[in-house]
Amino acid sequence: MRLSRRGLLRAGLAGTAATALGGLASGCAVPTGSTGRNMVLWYWSGGLSDTVVKNAKARYDSSVDLQAIQIGGQYRSKLITTITGRAHIPDIAGLKGEDMAAYLPNADQFIDLRTLGAEKYKDQYLSWKWDQGIADDGTMVGFPIDCGPVAHFYQYDVFRKAGLPYEPADVSRELNTWEKFFTAGEQLRKRIPGTMLLTDVNSVFENVVQQGAKRYVDKDRHFIGDQQHVRDAWALAVEAKRRGIVSDLVSGTPDQLSAKQNGKLPSELGASWAAFDIKNGVPKAKGRYRVADMPVRPANNGGSFLSITKACREPEQAFQIIAWILDAKNQAQGYVDAGLFPSTPASYGLKQMREPDEFFGGQVTTDIFGPAAQKIAVAYNSPFDVALGQPIKDEIKNVGVLGKDPKKAWSDAMSKCRRIAKHLGVTY
Repeated sequence: MRLSRRGLLRAGLAGTAATALGGLASGCAVPTGSTGRNMVLWYWSGGLSDTVVKNAKARYDSSVDLQAIQIGGQYRSKLITTITGRAHIPDIAGLKGEDMAAYLPNADQFIDLRTLGAEKYKDQYLSWKWDQGIADDGTMVGFPIDCGPVAHFYQYDVFRKAGLPYEPADVSRELNTWEKFFTAGEQLRKRIPGTMLLTDVNSVFENVVQQGAKRYVDKDRHFIGDQQHVRDAWALAVEAKRRGIVSDLVSGTPDQLSAKQNGKLPSELGASWAAFDIKNGVPKAKGRYRVADMPVRPANNGGSFLSITKACREPEQAFQIIAWILDAKNQAQGYVDAGLFPSTPASYGLKQMREPDEFFGGQVTTDIFGPAAQKIAVAYNSPFDVALGQPIKDEIKNVGVLGKDPKKAWSDAMSKCRRIAKHLGVTY
């Protein structure tokens, strides 16, 4: 049994994603996952707390031999390949948040977690995060692991030297609109020449889109990337470039890390997990950073799920394991170990998450990320969002890095989107 062409298209993440998912089997063959006693869990490095996984293996050892395997490389492709080949399919599989829109149209490959009693846990999780794991037909494919509330990371002493607010509460309150944020960037550059507020225009564009309740394609498979919410994000990104508050650096490069280290790039908008990137990238900056709210309202970037495949022969047992791994206490441990910000609000008051962070000057960063996680706007994530959002992101990058005319860049982005929409069967 194979998916229809419509099913293949709905599974696509980008221009070639439909091909990548084309062999996804319908789950009608005899499963070849666990034998009952052994159970296989697939995840990626950093996708779960290694401590919690180890404890889960010990906790359930009397009833099941849990084999937890970290899959390197192209995780999604490898998972799809095993399902296609109907061999060596894991019982429990991690699903990356950015891929969920592609998995949901193929919900029949996974066990509906509602049939295993998932609904009784719903109130323990962020409602918007819970809903992201549910397909249009109501099937619950994914059980929430983490989320990625976005905040404003900045260097305390640099902001103070520039005459800007520098205590987290003051930064949150006084830079609470994009206009105030941009004005702060201009003052920063004026007071400390060569210093930029943000790395690139994309950090403005993508976060503004993520702040809202719309993306690029709606539930009716209609392209909405030309509507006001995207136009507003585009205009703000162009404004950031025009006002000279973004650098010419590329995220993740040695030059960017050097600029962070020497205080020339003392500010960024990033998800909770970016705290660990900053610590690893510029360890000598310990004590210099703080965290405040991002302008206007929080956005979310990242966060994944656990699922149970149709190949699992002991789904009730698998669900018990999932529910335990992802309870509030273990999610707090996941934050300590791997920077996975919990999707369980009860975690935010636990000791592990109330520890002052010396890298951030002794700040309890959960005080920023916790409230932010609970204010994320609910948005529909289409399986076509990546394919139809990418041309717009590419062109705003051209504006920021190459100095391309914004009107020409917007026109080119819309032309590309029209072609892609037609190919994917999305109305424009």
